Amino acid sequence: MRGSEAGGPAAGTRRTTRIHVVSDVHGNTEALARAGDGADALVCLGDLVLFLDYADHSRGIFPDLFGKENASRIVALRTARRYEEARAFGRELWAGRDRNTEIIGAVRRQYAELFAAFPTPTYATYGNVDVPRLWPEYALPGTTVLDGERVEIGGRVFGFVGGGLKTPMNTPYEISDEEYAAKVEALGPVDVLCSHIPPEVPELTYDTVARRFERGSTALLEAIRTTRPRYALFGHVHQPLVRRMRIGRTECVNVGHFASTGTPWALTW
Repeated sequence: MRGSEAGGPAAGTRRTTRIHVVSDVHGNTEALARAGDGADALVCLGDLVLFLDYADHSRGIFPDLFGKENASRIVALRTARRYEEARAFGRELWAGRDRNTEIIGAVRRQYAELFAAFPTPTYATYGNVDVPRLWPEYALPGTTVLDGERVEIGGRVFGFVGGGLKTPMNTPYEISDEEYAAKVEALGPVDVLCSHIPPEVPELTYDTVARRFERGSTALLEAIRTTRPRYALFGHVHQPLVRRMRIGRTECVNVGHFASTGTPWALTW
């Protein structure tokens, strides 16, 4: 990363700070290893794990365990919002198997590679498909994990809120609206508000490929309106109706395209 390069700016010049931001990595380890190139720090907004790739049904923990055909079927049921049928189908597949042991084992294998790919320094929070209790085992020196916490980077205050809200998908790190709001409130005013999920704004929560609204946070929206950060950065919605919009003075940016593009979003000042 740039911060570790020898030398520095010429005397009398103002040094620019450059931060790269990624979200929804979903197993793209190769691109993650390059994501900090040229930056002073990397910010990761979660969803490291790839459980099931909705674009390529052969990728992820689910097809590794049950095959591409079954993965395609579960995707079709979920996309059609036939959640009860999807859950029943899942129960059939898991019958006689130790679901928790197999999934956690697969997540551990992914985390070992993904955390090793993080550059130094990295500031990260959890996505809704992540397993927070495992992160302390894999986060290396140079990776700071934050959730409901603040950190100063290059003279600006970044606040981090991890996880998602309760949904029929029942992903690993979904919490109540009240618990989520408490984490947002704990941040106070920040320059850059970082979260995995977006604020509750229709244009930012609608996924044009899945053809559904994902859950956004009213607490995030209220914090944007009242504390007026410079930026609100988030992911979660992979193909949003709108990737960028202003709410008052705050620039809201969806950076949740990393798995498919391998390109981080850059913030400089």
